[in-house]
Formats: sequence, structure tokens, C-alpha cells
Amino acid sequence: MSDYFEIRDDFYLNGEKIKIISGGVHYFRIPPEYWRDRLEKLKALGCNTVETYIPWNLHEKEKGKFDFSGILDVTRFVRTAQELGLWVILRPSPYICAEWEFGGLPWWLLKEDGMRLRCMYGPYLKSTRDYLVRLFEEIVPLQVTEGGPVIMMQVENEYGYYGDDKEYMRWLKEMLQDCGCTVPLVTSDGPFGDAFDCGRTNGVLQTGNFGSKGKQQFAVMKQKIGDKPLMCMEFWVGWFDSWGAPCHQRGDIEEHVRDLEDILSEGHVNIYMFVGGTNFGFMNGSNYYDVLAADVTSYDYDALLTEDGQITPKYEAFKEVIGKYTRIPEVTFTTKITRKGYGTLKECRSAGLFDNLQNLAKPVTELHPCSMEKLGQGYGYILYESALKWEGDIERIRLYGANDRANIFMDEKPLVTLYDRELLSDHIFESPVKKGEKLSILVENMGRVNFGSTMEMQRKGIDRCVQINGHQHYYWDMYCLPMEDLSGLSFDMPAKEEQPGFYEFTFTADELGDTFLDLTGWGKGCVLVNGINIGRFWEIGPQKRLYIPAPFLKEGENTILIFETEGKAAGEITLCEEPDLGSEAAK
Repeated sequence: MSDYFEIRDDFYLNGEKIKIISGGVHYFRIPPEYWRDRLEKLKALGCNTVETYIPWNLHEKEKGKFDFSGILDVTRFVRTAQELGLWVILRPSPYICAEWEFGGLPWWLLKEDGMRLRCMYGPYLKSTRDYLVRLFEEIVPLQVTEGGPVIMMQVENEYGYYGDDKEYMRWLKEMLQDCGCTVPLVTSDGPFGDAFDCGRTNGVLQTGNFGSKGKQQFAVMKQKIGDKPLMCMEFWVGWFDSWGAPCHQRGDIEEHVRDLEDILSEGHVNIYMFVGGTNFGFMNGSNYYDVLAADVTSYDYDALLTEDGQITPKYEAFKEVIGKYTRIPEVTFTTKITRKGYGTLKECRSAGLFDNLQNLAKPVTELHPCSMEKLGQGYGYILYESALKWEGDIERIRLYGANDRANIFMDEKPLVTLYDRELLSDHIFESPVKKGEKLSILVENMGRVNFGSTMEMQRKGIDRCVQINGHQHYYWDMYCLPMEDLSGLSFDMPAKEEQPGFYEFTFTADELGDTFLDLTGWGKGCVLVNGINIGRFWEIGPQKRLYIPAPFLKEGENTILIFETEGKAAGEITLCEEPDLGSEAAK
């Protein structure tokens, strides 16, 4: 006989009240080999529940092609939690935020001109329906009503911050139920201003997202929801880092402990994040208010566990509080995890990007430059090249509809780098640049915005035109560089200084351990370890080292390939035992 979970004046499991003490663990940010370890440590904290988002943009990376394998095997993750006696909260809404690329929405939505998101716009609803129908084939059996551990699901995520389309919220709720959701549904919004009211929908429990003043937040929520259980669905115990920030964010442990006590004294909690993990590949999100703030590769978040799963003082402090509300179980950690430094490696060989364009991509020639999305590309880089025939010396240049960062070259020599708002107006050269034969523009997608109204303006590359000396320049060859298949890379022509290029390193591992790649002396780019994209680096920090989990390595020879866009190659790298997320300050 299956268990049953109800929401009445409180949460009830099989007719008995249950206090939900949950922690956020995103399976898609953690190697599957480490899922059990993180969940065992969650249970050892005293938690009885684990919460996770589900990222649409990974499960349907290409329209109509679904993937639930490897790091995307959500069923395996949920069943592992069940084996450990944990309940599960799933958040399968099409939008997740999560400081994740495009808030979890797939890039290909933006191929369509005029796409409108998170509202009653037909093409968006059609794609959402197709995804949810396939997703629920995986997660229906995981519900508590089917003998699984899933007790709740979330309809949308912080919708009150985005819009007020009540018909959309009703449609999405009914869509989830039509797909097979038989457990209670919730929403989650900040209990501030209009957000809580705009994000609600009938028949769905409202939960709150906040990081402090728990009693005050619950008092506001109680006025709105009446005689229903109070739950903080995201108790923010840290924060995320963006490139160029002065330091790695740190929370105040004593303040967080007091807030946790306040929340548990009156209601239920999901600790966001219990463990943050890593934005592997190009999956970091961005925020955009006055300027672009692209998130770093690490999603350490100053969580209770570090990015690589180490127990922190915050973990121990929270465990003491949780122990006042439930019995702390004895848990044996079954996964052997070690940190290991492999030392300094010298560069083996290199390859220039310009010499390899034909090896890496088939060029597309068009009158106008096209965005990544229009060319069927989601992530990474795109290179635009065009011959200069009629221009005189270059006095000014402007890229219309460009995102996010452009390295511009004249005859493969660096001319200027434009970033974010610098792309919105003419760049005027102090002295006219002598015209060459070829203009090259390497544009990087720094991670689509994951929050707010600018989400609908997230096409990457150049979406309109390139203007030189005030006139539009036509006829472009475009090379898509998602950095996925680099098997055609030739090392016959070494990389040149101040030009983008690839740099290869190898090392032999007799023993496997988690390690951290130090890139001191390098400029900007991404790193592939044995073909796996482990993320971006940028000398401006605050993150200085990239996490390489032991499961990404192999006994014997390992290969590290660095794509460096600034042409700043130090000639060596170091694999260290400790992370370096930048200088820290209390938040």
C-alpha cells in the first residue's frame, strides 16, 4: 500500500503530522557518483527531505530530443534518496531560475521571432506541453501515491516577480495534473510587495522564499494563506558569485542559525542550498539590472557543504539547531572522497583558432550576421568574418543586437574587446585604425539571463548588423563554436600570442581524487578535461580555480584542453588540493 501526503492545517503523512526539514541538492550540478554522498550528509544533518529543480534546457537540449541519462538521470537520484529514507520535493516547472542558464528554459525557444515566455503565448505553451508530457513519463512513478518518495511538486518558480498572467498559472497547474501529478502542488514567491499575490493560483499552497527575518516573513504569509502550513521553500543561507565581483560571498553563520531557529519554531524549511555544486560547461546564468552580471562556474553558494561536498562549520551549527526538532540519525558515509593535488603541468602543444576554423565548423555565409539561435547553436562562442573592400580606415564600429562579449580582430590582430553595454553604442577609436583585408569578431555567450524581463532579449552573437564608420557592412562567414566536438582540431599551427587558441596539457594519475585547476597567468576561456567541459575561467575573478571531480578523471593519462580567448597563455597550470573562490567577506 502506498503512502499518502496531505496539506491541511499542516503537512500530514499517512494521517500523521510531519515537520519537513529539507535541503536543496541539484542533481545536475553534481557528478552522479557523488549523489549518495551528498544525500547521506543531508540525512546526517537531520533532514528528512531533499528538494531539487529539474532543468528543461538539459533534458531537452535540442527540440524533441530528450535525455535522462548520466548526470540527468533524475529517477536514479530520487530513488537513491528513497533508499536513504528521504522524502523528495520536485520542482518540474518549465522555469527554475536557480542562477542557471536562461533560468532552465531551452535556448531554442528564442529561434522564433517574437517569442514570449511564461505567459499564455501559444508557441511557448506548445513547447512546454511537449516537454512536460515527456518529463512526467519519468517522474509519475516517483510520486508517493505510486510508492515513490515525492511528496510535493512546484507549479512555477517565483512567478510573482515576473508576471501576473493568472490564466497561465491556472493552465500550468492543470497541465501538471493532466500529465499525471497526483501529489499536492505548491508555488514559491518572496512574501514582499505584489510578488506573493501575483504568483498564487487557486488550489495550490503558497510557500515563501527568503533569507532572513523568518518570523516576520511568516507573519506576512499567514495573513495571505490563513490556516495553512507555513513553509520557507528557499531559506537562502548564502549567495552566488558573479564575474568581476570584489569577493566570494559569505553569509553570517550566527544570523543564519537564529533565522533557522525562527523558521523551525513556526513552520517548515528547505535550506537553499544544502550543497550548491558546479555550473559545468556553459550553464551558468546571469542577472541584468543596470549591467550584465554573469555568474561564475562555481555554485558553492556558501552552502552547508562546499562545492566539492566538504562539511562546513555552518553544517555543524545547523545540525545543532535541527537536533532540537528531530532525532539526528547515525549515518555512515559510504563514498570515499579525497582531495588531491597533481602538481604543476607544462604545456604540451597548442593550436591557433584562426588556423582551425575549417576543422571545427562548416561556415555559414549570409548577407547579415545571424544570432547563435538562428544558426541552431545554443552555447559557447561564434566567430564572424568578413572581407573589407570598400571601407577606408576604421574610425568607429558598432554591433547591433549583440550579446555578450566581442573580441574584434583586424587581420587576426586584436583591435578591441567590447562587453555588455559597450556593445550598445559606437566604439570610436582614438586614432583611425588602418584598414586590413579581414575583420573577425569572436562573440561569447556569457550565460543567458535567468531572472526578470530581459529574458526575452537573450539571443547571443550578433542578431542585427555590424556598422563600420556609420554604414552597415554586409556578407559574413559565420563559424559556430559550441566547444562540443573538437576532434578535428589540428596542432600543426601553434597558437599565437594575443590570438585565441587551444592549449593542451597531459598528466598521469595513479590515484584519483578531486582536484582544483589553478589558472594564474591565463586570461579568459573554458576548460575541457578528458572531453568534459568543466566551465569558464576569467582572470578578473573572484573565482581563481576550477573544480575537477575525481569521476571526470581516469587512471593513466588525462588530457586538459584550455580554450583561451585573450591569447594570454602562461605555459603552465597547477592542479591543487584546495579551492580558491577569491577573497571572502561576510554578506
